[in-house]
Amino acid sequence: MFIQTEVTPNPATLKFLPGRTVLGKGTMEFNGPDTAGRSQLAVRLFAVHGVTGVFYGSDFITVTKDASDWQHLKPAILGVIMEHYMSGAPLLADGETAGNDEANKDEAVEFFDEADAETVTLIKDLIETRVRPGVADDGGDITFRGFKDGVVYVNMKGSCSGCPSSTVTLRNGIQNLLKHFVPEVVEVRPV
Repeated sequence: MFIQTEVTPNPATLKFLPGRTVLGKGTMEFNGPDTAGRSQLAVRLFAVHGVTGVFYGSDFITVTKDASDWQHLKPAILGVIMEHYMSGAPLLADGETAGNDEANKDEAVEFFDEADAETVTLIKDLIETRVRPGVADDGGDITFRGFKDGVVYVNMKGSCSGCPSSTVTLRNGIQNLLKHFVPEVVEVRPV
């Protein structure tokens, strides 16, 4: 088994590509060992000294570190991921392959005025088709959370969460795109 790695715009995050499906659909984020109980792989990754975050995408795993050096962490992380996939163990304890855990359920709650439903549909479509694929390429995810008074609220996960360039991505990329196609948008903010 060969696991590829890719750097992300966030220097504290590295993207691991095991060459197979990680999650069938959706995403799943673990921000600490106490949130990882449903996934034995996440539990084992957090056991590597220096790992502070784990994120699952469709075909990748993003790992976030503290001030530790990637040169020392990367081999241990690769070993944990390889051992997991070679064992044939399921990704999640309940055997599911989709990212719909309790930690992600609060994200399903969206807020917007019913009068803005058509605008919100367009915003969500633009995020889904034009923004999310690029963000996933960088080892993260972005989801719509709400729209109020011209402000689009989004949740950034994986390598995007805490990334030094995420503000620039929001302002120069996502915000400009949405403002171009949806004149009602005046700003994009993370939640």
